[in-house]
Amino acid sequence: MKRKVTLKQIAKELDVSISTVSKALRNSKEIGEDTREKVQAFAKLYNYKPNNIALSLKNKKTKTIGIIIPEIVHHFFSMVIRGIEVVANQRGYNVIVGLSNESFDKEVINMEMLANGSIDGFILSISKETQLKQDFHHFHETINQGMPIVMFDRVVNDVKCDKVIVDDFKGSKKAVSKLLENGCKNVGLITTMDYVSVGKLRTQGYLESLEDRGIQPKSELILKVVEELDSEDHLEDLEAEVEQLFTNNPEIDGVFAVNELYALTAMKVAKKMGKSIPEELQVIGFTDGVLSKHATPSLSTIKQHAEEMGAKSAELLIERLELEKEDDRYETVVLETELILRESTK
Repeated sequence: MKRKVTLKQIAKELDVSISTVSKALRNSKEIGEDTREKVQAFAKLYNYKPNNIALSLKNKKTKTIGIIIPEIVHHFFSMVIRGIEVVANQRGYNVIVGLSNESFDKEVINMEMLANGSIDGFILSISKETQLKQDFHHFHETINQGMPIVMFDRVVNDVKCDKVIVDDFKGSKKAVSKLLENGCKNVGLITTMDYVSVGKLRTQGYLESLEDRGIQPKSELILKVVEELDSEDHLEDLEAEVEQLFTNNPEIDGVFAVNELYALTAMKVAKKMGKSIPEELQVIGFTDGVLSKHATPSLSTIKQHAEEMGAKSAELLIERLELEKEDDRYETVVLETELILRESTK
Protein backbone atom coordinates (compact mmCIF):
# COMPACT_ATOMS: atom_id res chain seq x y z
CA MET A 1 0.00 0.00 0.00
CA LYS A 2 1.46 3.35 -1.01
CA ARG A 3 2.05 5.87 1.77
CA LYS A 4 -0.15 8.98 1.91
CA VAL A 5 1.86 12.06 0.97
CA THR A 6 1.35 15.73 1.68
CA LEU A 7 2.04 18.88 -0.32
CA LYS A 8 5.15 19.43 1.78
CA GLN A 9 6.53 15.97 1.01
CA ILE A 10 5.91 16.32 -2.72
CA ALA A 11 7.64 19.72 -2.70
CA LYS A 12 10.64 18.28 -0.85
CA GLU A 13 10.93 15.23 -3.12
CA LEU A 14 10.81 17.34 -6.29
CA ASP A 15 12.83 20.26 -4.88
CA VAL A 16 10.16 22.87 -5.60
CA SER A 17 8.05 25.14 -3.40
CA ILE A 18 4.74 24.15 -1.82
CA SER A 19 3.09 26.91 -3.86
CA THR A 20 4.46 25.40 -7.08
CA VAL A 21 3.10 21.95 -6.18
CA SER A 22 -0.33 23.34 -5.33
CA LYS A 23 -0.54 25.34 -8.57
CA ALA A 24 0.74 22.44 -10.67
CA LEU A 25 -1.96 20.16 -9.26
CA ARG A 26 -4.54 22.77 -10.33
CA ASN A 27 -3.05 22.96 -13.89
CA SER A 28 -2.10 26.59 -13.35
CA LYS A 29 -0.53 28.19 -16.44
CA GLU A 30 1.92 29.97 -14.11
CA ILE A 31 3.81 26.66 -13.85
CA GLY A 32 5.79 25.27 -16.77
CA GLU A 33 4.44 22.19 -18.55
CA ASP A 34 7.39 19.97 -17.55
CA THR A 35 7.01 20.85 -13.87
CA ARG A 36 3.23 20.38 -14.02
CA GLU A 37 3.58 16.92 -15.53
CA LYS A 38 6.29 15.91 -13.06
CA VAL A 39 4.24 17.07 -10.03
CA GLN A 40 1.03 15.47 -11.29
CA ALA A 41 2.79 12.17 -12.06
CA PHE A 42 4.32 12.05 -8.59
CA ALA A 43 0.98 12.89 -6.96
CA LYS A 44 -0.76 10.17 -8.98
CA LEU A 45 1.93 7.62 -8.09
CA TYR A 46 1.34 8.20 -4.38
CA ASN A 47 -2.42 8.66 -4.73
CA TYR A 48 -2.35 12.26 -3.42
CA LYS A 49 -5.86 13.71 -2.91
CA PRO A 50 -6.01 17.43 -1.90
CA ASN A 51 -8.41 17.99 0.98
CA ASN A 52 -10.64 15.21 -0.31
CA ILE A 53 -12.56 14.84 2.96
CA ALA A 54 -13.26 18.56 3.11
CA LEU A 55 -15.38 18.28 -0.01
CA SER A 56 -18.06 16.36 1.90
CA LEU A 57 -18.15 18.65 4.91
CA LYS A 58 -21.45 20.27 3.94
CA ASN A 59 -23.19 17.13 5.10
CA LYS A 60 -20.64 16.02 7.68
CA LYS A 61 -19.99 18.73 10.26
CA THR A 62 -17.19 18.46 12.81
CA LYS A 63 -18.46 21.36 14.98
CA THR A 64 -14.83 22.51 15.17
CA ILE A 65 -13.30 25.83 14.04
CA GLY A 66 -9.69 26.13 12.89
CA ILE A 67 -7.75 29.24 13.95
CA ILE A 68 -4.49 30.19 12.20
CA ILE A 69 -2.45 32.95 13.84
CA PRO A 70 1.00 34.37 12.95
CA GLU A 71 2.49 34.12 16.46
CA ILE A 72 1.47 32.67 19.80
CA VAL A 73 3.47 34.78 22.29
CA HIS A 74 1.46 37.90 21.64
CA HIS A 75 -1.17 39.38 23.94
CA PHE A 76 -3.30 40.59 21.02
CA PHE A 77 -3.63 37.15 19.41
CA SER A 78 -4.25 35.40 22.74
CA MET A 79 -7.12 37.83 23.43
CA VAL A 80 -8.57 37.23 19.95
CA ILE A 81 -8.51 33.47 20.63
CA ARG A 82 -10.26 34.05 23.96
CA GLY A 83 -13.04 35.97 22.18
CA ILE A 84 -13.40 33.23 19.56
CA GLU A 85 -13.55 30.48 22.20
CA VAL A 86 -16.25 32.16 24.26
CA VAL A 87 -18.62 32.50 21.30
CA ALA A 88 -17.70 29.12 19.78
CA ASN A 89 -18.30 27.25 23.04
CA GLN A 90 -21.62 29.04 23.57
CA ARG A 91 -22.70 27.84 20.11
CA GLY A 92 -21.50 24.27 20.66
CA TYR A 93 -18.23 24.49 18.68
CA ASN A 94 -14.66 23.60 19.66
CA VAL A 95 -11.51 25.32 18.35
CA ILE A 96 -8.14 24.09 17.10
CA VAL A 97 -5.28 26.60 16.91
CA GLY A 98 -2.54 26.42 14.25
CA LEU A 99 0.57 28.62 14.15
CA SER A 100 2.08 29.99 10.95
CA ASN A 101 5.08 31.66 12.64
CA GLU A 102 4.81 34.36 9.95
CA SER A 103 5.69 31.68 7.33
CA PHE A 104 3.80 31.18 4.05
CA ASP A 105 4.67 27.47 3.90
CA LYS A 106 3.54 26.81 7.49
CA GLU A 107 0.31 28.66 6.81
CA VAL A 108 -0.39 26.46 3.77
CA ILE A 109 0.55 23.25 5.63
CA ASN A 110 -1.61 24.14 8.64
CA MET A 111 -4.60 24.85 6.41
CA GLU A 112 -4.12 21.65 4.42
CA MET A 113 -3.85 19.56 7.59
CA LEU A 114 -6.86 21.10 9.35
CA ALA A 115 -9.05 21.22 6.24
CA ASN A 116 -8.60 17.48 5.74
CA GLY A 117 -11.71 16.59 7.72
CA SER A 118 -10.76 18.19 11.06
CA ILE A 119 -12.72 21.44 10.94
CA ASP A 120 -15.73 23.20 9.39
CA GLY A 121 -14.15 26.60 8.68
CA PHE A 122 -11.23 28.92 9.39
CA ILE A 123 -10.65 32.13 11.31
CA LEU A 124 -7.20 33.49 10.47
CA SER A 125 -4.79 36.40 10.37
CA ILE A 126 -2.40 36.32 7.40
CA SER A 127 1.34 35.78 7.89
CA LYS A 128 3.78 38.51 6.92
CA GLU A 129 5.44 36.24 4.34
CA THR A 130 2.08 35.59 2.65
CA GLN A 131 1.51 39.34 2.43
CA LEU A 132 4.99 39.77 0.98
CA LYS A 133 4.49 36.99 -1.61
CA GLN A 134 0.94 38.12 -2.46
CA ASP A 135 0.14 34.42 -3.02
CA PHE A 136 -3.37 33.64 -1.78
CA HIS A 137 -4.10 30.40 -3.68
CA HIS A 138 -4.60 28.38 -0.48
CA PHE A 139 -7.38 30.72 0.67
CA HIS A 140 -9.14 30.58 -2.70
CA GLU A 141 -8.88 26.77 -2.83
CA THR A 142 -10.30 26.38 0.66
CA ILE A 143 -13.27 28.65 -0.08
CA ASN A 144 -13.89 26.96 -3.45
CA GLN A 145 -14.16 23.61 -1.65
CA GLY A 146 -17.07 24.99 0.35
CA MET A 147 -15.14 25.76 3.53
CA PRO A 148 -15.70 29.36 4.72
CA ILE A 149 -12.96 31.67 5.99
CA VAL A 150 -13.13 34.74 8.21
CA MET A 151 -10.03 36.96 8.21
CA PHE A 152 -9.17 39.28 11.10
CA ASP A 153 -6.63 42.08 11.67
CA ARG A 154 -4.37 41.34 8.69
CA VAL A 155 -6.71 40.83 5.75
CA VAL A 156 -6.48 40.96 1.97
CA ASN A 157 -9.04 42.46 -0.39
CA ASP A 158 -8.30 39.91 -3.14
CA VAL A 159 -9.96 37.11 -1.14
CA LYS A 160 -13.77 37.20 -1.01
CA CYS A 161 -14.70 36.31 2.56
CA ASP A 162 -15.97 37.90 5.76
CA LYS A 163 -13.44 40.12 7.57
CA VAL A 164 -13.09 41.80 10.96
CA ILE A 165 -10.64 44.69 11.31
CA VAL A 166 -10.03 47.77 13.38
CA ASP A 167 -9.78 51.21 11.81
CA ASP A 168 -5.95 51.22 11.78
CA PHE A 169 -5.85 54.44 9.76
CA LYS A 170 -8.15 56.41 12.07
CA GLY A 171 -6.52 54.91 15.18
CA SER A 172 -3.06 56.11 14.18
CA LYS A 173 -4.47 59.55 13.35
CA LYS A 174 -5.86 59.72 16.90
CA ALA A 175 -2.44 58.89 18.32
CA VAL A 176 -0.44 61.36 16.25
CA SER A 177 -3.04 64.10 16.72
CA LYS A 178 -2.74 63.69 20.49
CA LEU A 179 1.06 64.05 20.34
CA LEU A 180 0.70 67.23 18.27
CA GLU A 181 -1.98 68.62 20.60
CA ASN A 182 0.42 67.96 23.50
CA GLY A 183 2.97 70.28 21.91
CA CYS A 184 5.20 67.85 20.01
CA LYS A 185 6.86 69.56 17.05
CA ASN A 186 8.86 66.65 15.59
CA VAL A 187 6.98 63.36 15.78
CA GLY A 188 8.94 60.28 14.73
CA LEU A 189 7.35 57.07 13.41
CA ILE A 190 8.54 53.51 14.04
CA THR A 191 6.71 51.20 11.66
CA THR A 192 6.86 47.99 9.61
CA MET A 193 7.76 47.56 5.98
CA ASP A 194 4.89 48.55 3.66
CA TYR A 195 3.84 45.02 2.67
CA VAL A 196 2.42 44.44 6.18
CA SER A 197 -1.13 45.73 5.71
CA VAL A 198 -1.79 47.04 9.21
CA GLY A 199 1.60 48.78 9.38
CA LYS A 200 0.97 50.44 6.03
CA LEU A 201 -2.43 51.76 7.14
CA ARG A 202 -1.00 53.06 10.43
CA THR A 203 1.80 54.77 8.52
CA GLN A 204 -0.77 56.43 6.25
CA GLY A 205 -2.63 57.68 9.33
CA TYR A 206 0.60 59.22 10.69
CA LEU A 207 1.29 60.99 7.40
CA GLU A 208 -2.23 62.37 7.01
CA SER A 209 -2.35 63.59 10.61
CA LEU A 210 0.77 65.68 9.97
CA GLU A 211 -0.50 66.96 6.62
CA ASP A 212 -3.87 67.95 8.16
CA ARG A 213 -1.93 70.40 10.32
CA GLY A 214 0.23 71.70 7.50
CA ILE A 215 3.32 69.82 8.71
CA GLN A 216 5.53 68.41 5.96
CA PRO A 217 6.46 64.79 6.82
CA LYS A 218 10.20 64.17 7.00
CA SER A 219 11.49 60.82 5.74
CA GLU A 220 14.40 60.94 8.20
CA LEU A 221 11.93 60.78 11.11
CA ILE A 222 10.43 57.49 9.83
CA LEU A 223 12.04 54.18 10.78
CA LYS A 224 10.77 51.15 8.84
CA VAL A 225 11.82 48.01 10.70
CA VAL A 226 12.67 44.86 8.74
CA GLU A 227 10.72 41.77 9.82
CA GLU A 228 13.80 39.92 11.17
CA LEU A 229 14.19 42.46 13.99
CA ASP A 230 10.75 41.59 15.44
CA SER A 231 12.03 38.41 17.12
CA GLU A 232 13.58 38.00 20.57
CA ASP A 233 16.88 36.99 18.95
CA HIS A 234 17.27 40.44 17.39
CA LEU A 235 16.04 42.83 20.07
CA GLU A 236 19.51 44.34 20.45
CA ASP A 237 19.55 45.07 16.70
CA LEU A 238 16.12 46.72 16.98
CA GLU A 239 17.38 48.86 19.86
CA ALA A 240 20.41 49.87 17.78
CA GLU A 241 18.13 50.98 14.91
CA VAL A 242 15.99 53.07 17.27
CA GLU A 243 19.07 54.58 18.93
CA GLN A 244 20.36 55.57 15.48
CA LEU A 245 17.00 57.27 14.77
CA PHE A 246 17.28 59.32 17.97
CA THR A 247 20.99 60.10 17.45
CA ASN A 248 20.45 61.30 13.88
CA ASN A 249 17.37 63.33 14.86
CA PRO A 250 17.90 64.83 18.33
CA GLU A 251 14.93 67.16 17.74
CA ILE A 252 12.42 64.26 18.01
CA ASP A 253 10.06 65.04 20.89
CA GLY A 254 7.31 62.52 20.14
CA VAL A 255 7.15 58.95 18.83
CA PHE A 256 4.24 57.00 17.40
CA ALA A 257 5.02 53.27 17.13
CA VAL A 258 2.75 50.91 15.19
CA ASN A 259 3.00 48.12 17.78
CA GLU A 260 3.75 47.56 21.44
CA LEU A 261 7.26 46.16 20.92
CA TYR A 262 8.44 49.18 18.94
CA ALA A 263 6.93 51.63 21.46
CA LEU A 264 8.49 49.93 24.49
CA THR A 265 11.84 49.68 22.69
CA ALA A 266 11.68 53.42 21.95
CA MET A 267 11.09 54.17 25.64
CA LYS A 268 13.91 51.86 26.74
CA VAL A 269 16.40 53.41 24.31
CA ALA A 270 15.30 56.97 25.15
CA LYS A 271 15.83 56.39 28.87
CA LYS A 272 19.24 54.83 28.18
CA MET A 273 20.15 57.98 26.24
CA GLY A 274 19.07 60.18 29.17
CA LYS A 275 15.80 61.44 27.70
CA SER A 276 13.03 61.93 30.27
CA ILE A 277 9.54 60.60 29.43
CA PRO A 278 7.17 62.38 28.91
CA GLU A 279 8.96 65.69 29.60
CA GLU A 280 11.41 65.45 26.68
CA LEU A 281 9.87 62.61 24.67
CA GLN A 282 6.23 61.49 24.49
CA VAL A 283 5.41 58.00 23.18
CA ILE A 284 2.20 56.35 21.98
CA GLY A 285 2.00 52.73 20.80
CA PHE A 286 -0.61 50.53 19.11
CA THR A 287 -2.17 47.41 20.71
CA ASP A 288 -2.97 47.66 24.40
CA GLY A 289 -1.14 44.63 25.79
CA VAL A 290 -0.15 43.63 29.32
CA LEU A 291 3.30 45.22 28.94
CA SER A 292 1.79 48.61 28.09
CA LYS A 293 0.06 48.77 31.46
CA HIS A 294 3.05 47.59 33.49
CA ALA A 295 5.92 49.39 31.73
CA THR A 296 7.75 52.18 33.57
CA PRO A 297 6.45 54.69 32.70
CA SER A 298 3.19 53.06 31.60
CA LEU A 299 2.56 53.35 27.86
CA SER A 300 -0.18 55.41 26.22
CA THR A 301 -1.62 53.30 23.43
CA ILE A 302 -4.36 52.63 20.89
CA LYS A 303 -6.61 49.81 22.11
CA GLN A 304 -7.78 47.37 19.41
CA HIS A 305 -10.49 45.52 21.37
CA ALA A 306 -8.97 42.14 20.46
CA GLU A 307 -11.46 40.02 22.39
CA GLU A 308 -14.37 41.74 20.63
CA MET A 309 -12.60 41.13 17.31
CA GLY A 310 -12.38 37.41 18.09
CA ALA A 311 -15.99 37.20 19.22
CA LYS A 312 -17.25 38.94 16.08
CA SER A 313 -15.11 36.70 13.86
CA ALA A 314 -16.61 33.60 15.48
CA GLU A 315 -20.15 34.94 15.08
CA LEU A 316 -19.61 35.62 11.37
CA LEU A 317 -18.12 32.18 10.71
CA ILE A 318 -20.75 30.22 12.66
CA GLU A 319 -23.58 32.18 11.03
CA ARG A 320 -22.17 31.30 7.60
CA LEU A 321 -21.68 27.64 8.57
CA GLU A 322 -25.30 27.40 9.68
CA LEU A 323 -26.88 29.09 6.65
CA GLU A 324 -29.52 26.96 4.95
CA LYS A 325 -28.16 27.91 1.53
CA GLU A 326 -24.99 29.55 0.20
CA ASP A 327 -24.72 33.33 0.25
CA ASP A 328 -21.93 35.03 -1.72
CA ARG A 329 -22.42 38.39 0.01
CA TYR A 330 -19.58 39.06 2.45
CA GLU A 331 -19.30 41.49 5.34
CA THR A 332 -16.34 43.55 6.57
CA VAL A 333 -16.83 44.64 10.18
CA VAL A 334 -14.73 47.65 11.22
CA LEU A 335 -14.23 48.08 14.98
CA GLU A 336 -13.43 51.50 16.41
CA THR A 337 -10.14 51.95 18.29
CA GLU A 338 -9.74 53.73 21.63
CA LEU A 339 -6.89 55.97 22.80
CA ILE A 340 -5.72 54.97 26.28
CA LEU A 341 -3.65 57.70 27.94
CA ARG A 342 -1.00 56.77 30.50
CA GLU A 343 2.31 58.12 31.80
CA SER A 344 4.25 58.18 28.49
CA THR A 345 2.30 61.27 27.36
CA LYS A 346 1.61 64.60 29.08
